[in-house]
Amino acid sequence: MTQIQPTPEPRATPPMPRSNDVQQVAAGVAPQRAEQEAGIAAVLGRIPSGLFVITWRDDARDRGMLASWVMQAGFDPPLITIAVATSRDLLSTIAEGKSFVVNVLGESQRSLLARFGRPTAVGEDPFAGLAITRTDCGAAAITAATGWLECRRCQAASGLPGDSVVAAAGGDHTVVLVEVLAGHRGSEEPPLVHLRRNGLRY
Repeated sequence: MTQIQPTPEPRATPPMPRSNDVQQVAAGVAPQRAEQEAGIAAVLGRIPSGLFVITWRDDARDRGMLASWVMQAGFDPPLITIAVATSRDLLSTIAEGKSFVVNVLGESQRSLLARFGRPTAVGEDPFAGLAITRTDCGAAAITAATGWLECRRCQAASGLPGDSVVAAAGGDHTVVLVEVLAGHRGSEEPPLVHLRRNGLRY
């Protein structure tokens, strides 16, 4: 005898959210995200860093830029890392294997922040009136700095990319691993230490 299977009842389709429901959810997410970003910005800004002017030669012209994300990364050989905005010309100099100089600023050199804190305009010379010392690589070292380091990108090493440049995916800075070739201690004043109100912007 043939058994007739009961026809399953159709599943109820959940109602589509109304537009005002979606808006209420979005309105709840936005303040939460803003609160998270505010917390991140506050804590990142409390991470202390030095302030540095990185100098190099480009077509017989002195170039320079302000940097704050510089960190020692090794003893033997002496290594440091530098975070450079992806729009900066310094990355081309580093990629070509040219040497450059990291000048460590002292507490009395806050006036140099405005000079080197933005890209140089055409015809502008941020080194005008500034006492400099010419290093072995030809780059300008700031004479009154607390010291300077002559650096060059690391040679290929086991387990490291051949160009020694590590870039965070989608990030706005490139982190470069470089070797310190020479150093000179300058003035005895304490180095300039930098804290930011907002760690998500300069």
